[in-house]
Amino acid sequence: MKKIKRSHKKHKFTYIKATMSTLFLGIIFLNGYTPFERTGENCFHIQVNGLDVGTLGDKSHVEELLLQARKTVASESSELVFMEVDMAVVGEEVLWGRVDEEEEVLSRMVEALRAGVQESMQRSYTLKINEYIISLASVEDVRRVLQAAIDKYGGGDRFAVELKYDTDREFGVLTADVVSTAAAVEEVRSDMEAGIQSLFAGLTGAQAMQKEGDERELEEFDLGIHSMNFAEEIEIVETYLPENQLTGLEDAINLVIMEQETASVYEVVAGDTLSEIAIKLNIPMDRIVEMNDMENVDDLHVGDQLFITVPEPELSVRRTEEKFYEEIYDAEPLYIDNDSWYTNQVVLRQPPSAGLRRVVADVTYLNEKEISREILKEEVVMEAKAKVIERGTIVPPTYVRPVSGGRTTSSFGPRKAPLAGASTNHKGVDWAVPTGTSVYASSGGTVVRAGWGSGYGYVVYIDHEDGRQTRYAHLSKILVKVGQKVKQNDKIALSGMTGNVTGPHLHFEILINGSQVNPEKYLDK
Repeated sequence: MKKIKRSHKKHKFTYIKATMSTLFLGIIFLNGYTPFERTGENCFHIQVNGLDVGTLGDKSHVEELLLQARKTVASESSELVFMEVDMAVVGEEVLWGRVDEEEEVLSRMVEALRAGVQESMQRSYTLKINEYIISLASVEDVRRVLQAAIDKYGGGDRFAVELKYDTDREFGVLTADVVSTAAAVEEVRSDMEAGIQSLFAGLTGAQAMQKEGDERELEEFDLGIHSMNFAEEIEIVETYLPENQLTGLEDAINLVIMEQETASVYEVVAGDTLSEIAIKLNIPMDRIVEMNDMENVDDLHVGDQLFITVPEPELSVRRTEEKFYEEIYDAEPLYIDNDSWYTNQVVLRQPPSAGLRRVVADVTYLNEKEISREILKEEVVMEAKAKVIERGTIVPPTYVRPVSGGRTTSSFGPRKAPLAGASTNHKGVDWAVPTGTSVYASSGGTVVRAGWGSGYGYVVYIDHEDGRQTRYAHLSKILVKVGQKVKQNDKIALSGMTGNVTGPHLHFEILINGSQVNPEKYLDK
């Protein structure tokens, strides 16, 4: 009985031992669990963007798997993809453990990276016009915007925008040219054929061109736009931008070619009037007055700066157009110089008469503003008659103030009589100066009187080359004689208070054709 019980215990222990061994071996060889050698870190747990993506027993392929996952996510979009990538690998040393297949780790990496995609950047093209920048979805949209600028001024039939790489730039930068369309090229080819045919008529090609330019009738000219180009520097660069930073085609056309108010400054030049400036700038005169808060429209001086806003597009177009028109014209005036007259003497010998002519001209525009005009051919329908003017060539003498300093005590014209019996209509101008103040000749001439002049006291009269006469009265001393020639600013007398006076001063007159005039209108300031 005891033997049986001992045998039962032995068999039970053997069963338990066998069962444990089998279980251990099953665990060891179960799928996904691998025995490890004790060589330091031999089991690697991987995280991508904070998410567990699996465990591998070999670290060497982790980076390759991440690169493959990134390529997979990037290939899912045709645009440039920005994604968050933060991988952590934690190693440990174990005796045995469960590892994942590389395909499983790769799949989880892809899912983790998809969750970290920040934004899909779209391939786009940035158009730069001087300092103005706008971005569009395609290079064709850029070309259409630039073509719209050409079409705005009627160039679409003959001209097209061509984009090409700028060979002077290190990176891939496009620039824009305006080129003739196929239709225009065909016209040129036809013209060339016509020129070749003219050779058989005994003319050289150069002679044919000369004949075309000199002998064409007005109706034979090829009217229309002959050249177009952009006035600003243009650059197009390929970029990657979020879709919300791109401008739609229609909006881009409006932004680039529609006129915008641009601040500018105009400097007044000699001969300018406000009306002429308004015509020159194509801005209403009242608008200029309003912008500059002007009170007097005639108060303009050379060098003044007027602040204006000019409507201009971001992209300007320069074009030359061959145009036919009829116009009324005036002949250039004809002048007859008279060396015995002063320059202020002018006589109209023949009045002008306007003419009529038919013209073909090359007119160059910047946007809508004409900047030059060259007449190619004209036919006079009715000839204009020139205005004929006879004019003097001698520069007339000038007049200066005859005393230095002094205060004006009586101007020219009506006044209250200073003394009993004195005139109430003053014939000159009085300057109060101390007795003995130097008196100078206002202009060069000949002394015709020097002595006592009744109410004038001591007085000097000088006749001048232009027929005028000056008088200097109430002198204390005369320093010239009758018949003496004097120059402007020669000292002729000393001031005083002789004659009918109330105090020391100089009385000065200018006479034209024997009558006194207001001296202050003729004195150089």
